[in-house]
Amino acid sequence: AHPPSPRSTTGGALTTTAARVRSAAFLVSLSLTSATLAALRPALGGKRFPHGFPHARLLLRGGSSAAAPLSPVLSQKRGLSMSSDGVKKRIGTHNGTFHCDEALACFLLRRTKAFEGASVTRTRDPAVLETMDAVVDVGGTYEPEKLRFDHHQKGFEETFDGAHQTKLSSAGLVYRHFGMEVIAGLMPGQPEDAVKLIYHKVYDNVIEELDAVDNGVSCYPADIAPKYKVSSSLPQRVGLMNPSWNEEDVSDMDERFGRAMSLAGGEFIEHASYYIKAWLPARDMVEKAVAARVSVDASGKILKFDRGCPWKEHLFDIEKSAGILGTVLYVLYPDEAGKWRIQCVPERPDSFQSRKPLPEPWRGVRDQALSDLSGIKGCVFVHASGFIGGCETLE
Repeated sequence: AHPPSPRSTTGGALTTTAARVRSAAFLVSLSLTSATLAALRPALGGKRFPHGFPHARLLLRGGSSAAAPLSPVLSQKRGLSMSSDGVKKRIGTHNGTFHCDEALACFLLRRTKAFEGASVTRTRDPAVLETMDAVVDVGGTYEPEKLRFDHHQKGFEETFDGAHQTKLSSAGLVYRHFGMEVIAGLMPGQPEDAVKLIYHKVYDNVIEELDAVDNGVSCYPADIAPKYKVSSSLPQRVGLMNPSWNEEDVSDMDERFGRAMSLAGGEFIEHASYYIKAWLPARDMVEKAVAARVSVDASGKILKFDRGCPWKEHLFDIEKSAGILGTVLYVLYPDEAGKWRIQCVPERPDSFQSRKPLPEPWRGVRDQALSDLSGIKGCVFVHASGFIGGCETLE
């Protein structure tokens, strides 16, 4: 099919350019090699393709490094699916208004070995979608063996696993099937158990929220009115990248979707990197402290860390796995000034109620008065609620 005619004319030169464009468009549709594309560039004289082929320059650069920053998203009207460096895998998703789930789904697929550098075609044309190597968030079918990942069809009730109740969006579907590979790529050399731990952690803390928002699942009962509005979540920020209702020029939808992919993907990487570089090492520290707790105190109810770390969530998981849930009562660690803290373990990770608070008479008392009251030298303070206290030394 020929591209639409130019909106204005300036004589024979533009007519000639349009003819060249039609010829080039036909050749591009035949999946030209990079060498042939390079030969076409001089003939085009650096002209842009007319409206309707906004990515022709990307295609004709033949995979040059200069083209790399441009959006991988190709025309939503024509369904052209050739990447900048030759024929590669093609991902299809719907055109029109986009959402966070398909933006992240496309990003995640492109992080896999099979779809590295894949192009993204935005269309609802079933004939074009049929030619795609993978299709997300459109098509009305979930067939992972065919790499079809839609969640809108009647009867779809897939969740991440038996422990979750949130219905999956296209992001959750792609993550369920490819997430282990994506996470493994972010932590090369790590054992499979560690990769699996991060895989589940990222779903629980990143992907499930997107699944819930896209499927209209609130995080609290519907009969409870929120006390304030949340307007800066990732799905909302992706949504703001769509044209507003009164924008007349929406010819850059594919470029907008490319930016949405970058935004959603960037936040995914940031979260995953935190869990890999900070959360996982903290878990290792807690595991070692639990294993060594009897050497700290014969009761096994006190943990000691040589430096502070986020320990609460890990402790509950490790206690549960070891069959000792509720055993540890106190955690000792040095503060930034080199003094020592004692913190009470809460009843739950998100609870303010301690398993065994510090004695009530000590609460709110400080320094020498606290040492006199407790009979312990070098006391600094005990919080008024009894959940934490401090001393000059570990002893």
